[in-house]
Amino acid sequence: MSNDNNTGFTHEKIEKNVALMAVLITIAVSFGGLAQIVPLMFQAEAVKPLPGVKPYPALELAGRDVYIREGCYNCHSQMVRSLRFETERYGHYSLAGESVYDHPFQWGSKRTGPDLARVGGRYSDEWHRAHLVNPRDVVPESNMPSFPWLEKNQVDGKQLQANMRGLTKVGVPYSQAEIDAAMGDVDGKTELDAVVAYLQGLGKAAPRGG
Repeated sequence: MSNDNNTGFTHEKIEKNVALMAVLITIAVSFGGLAQIVPLMFQAEAVKPLPGVKPYPALELAGRDVYIREGCYNCHSQMVRSLRFETERYGHYSLAGESVYDHPFQWGSKRTGPDLARVGGRYSDEWHRAHLVNPRDVVPESNMPSFPWLEKNQVDGKQLQANMRGLTKVGVPYSQAEIDAAMGDVDGKTELDAVVAYLQGLGKAAPRGG
């Protein structure tokens, strides 16, 4: 009886102390997160790219940077879950080896719009251009915002090269030759060109089937 009373008193004391409760919750969540993340760091399939997965070409990388800058990840995830209704709609469920060169990865969980993990090649370049400039021109019921400035803004080649150099520091194997060539690769290209290139490359190396 004494032990039960002590346990109840301890719980009541913790629940009434907001600061202590916050600390204990943080510790519990941290241990839970580490238990899930640390094992993945030592699994080959999580740290090695799938066959066909390579670092983003210069124009696609520039498009990815614009995609992140414009907050597209707030409405579009890039991770197909291993659930039947998802694989039937989007294709094979996502694998960690697809995102080896993504820093940060774009898995996400919010889907105001559809998942984009397998969008590459599903629509033409012209469709994507129209959709980005004014979504309602191709999807009348869309609530996606318009991004007309993308077709006017030029890709910043110097910033792109700096981004590529930064990515080499976290393990993305860009060669110096690729970094040097990036300026020419995006010369005269708009941010709209870049985002379309990025979207068209998504999921191209993914496994086929559900």
